[in-house]
Amino acid sequence: MSTSPIARVIPPSSQQHSPVKAVANQTVHHVVLGDVLCKTWYPSYYPDELVGKEVERLYKVCAHQEVPPGTKIYCKDSYSIYEIDGEEDQLYAQNLSLFAKLFLDNKSVFYDVVGFYYYILVYTPRPAATTALSQKHQIVGFFSKEKISWDHNNLACILIFPPWQRRGLGKILMGASYELSKREGQIGGPEKPLSELGKKSYYKFWEARVARAVLGTRTKSTLTLGEVAAQCWLSTEDAAEALKDMDVIKNKKRKDGGLIISKGRVKEWVRNCNVDLGPPVNEQDFIETAIRSAALEEE
Repeated sequence: MSTSPIARVIPPSSQQHSPVKAVANQTVHHVVLGDVLCKTWYPSYYPDELVGKEVERLYKVCAHQEVPPGTKIYCKDSYSIYEIDGEEDQLYAQNLSLFAKLFLDNKSVFYDVVGFYYYILVYTPRPAATTALSQKHQIVGFFSKEKISWDHNNLACILIFPPWQRRGLGKILMGASYELSKREGQIGGPEKPLSELGKKSYYKFWEARVARAVLGTRTKSTLTLGEVAAQCWLSTEDAAEALKDMDVIKNKKRKDGGLIISKGRVKEWVRNCNVDLGPPVNEQDFIETAIRSAALEEE
């Protein structure tokens, strides 16, 4: 067995266009993220000539860079998000995708990354918390998004790396995906079908988002499904799933058949479930001059 850094990924042209021919083998057993060692969960598609037949420990090189390539679009406290174009930074996106597969069961895009944007969540310790052993910048997760999605998906793949899970960081990336959709004027949502873990995470996110919108509307005691979905920039299907799971839809309907949401039931749900209604991301924390606009994209 050996240890190996992620050096470079230059797949043959046949691999790039026919990834289904690649075979995933559990050849990488552990990875090092910064100064954290963790066990891998799933096999990936690393070529033998890159990491060998079997690797005991793989080092995530791009976690050691000062900052990721691309453009910083968001910054709040110790967390930043960088937007990376898969065409401009193809090597980085390929490395990231192959590494992410070690922790994702159903990821399918590894080499053909030019049609995606990647949004990298970076943790930067405050000066007082920095030690000689800690990194200046640490990549803790990311999500990817198709440049053109006919289904209006605002997220294709999302991952918080294991050492930083269960800290609410996934909500930051989900919130960013919806804020970007809003700025593009598109009602969107994650690519379907969702995994069981993804479904659980998104239901929690949607439900808190819906509750925030409903309780933030002070002029009405009830709202319709369409009104809630529009305020939240959710598809009506996703908003309906969240509301049904919350059990806050009134038994009676409007004359036009529209569902009615009870603000009183939403308040009770928030209290019973002890839900934090603070938004995971704030509009003012996005860097306006850095965000790619829909108009520029069309050009």
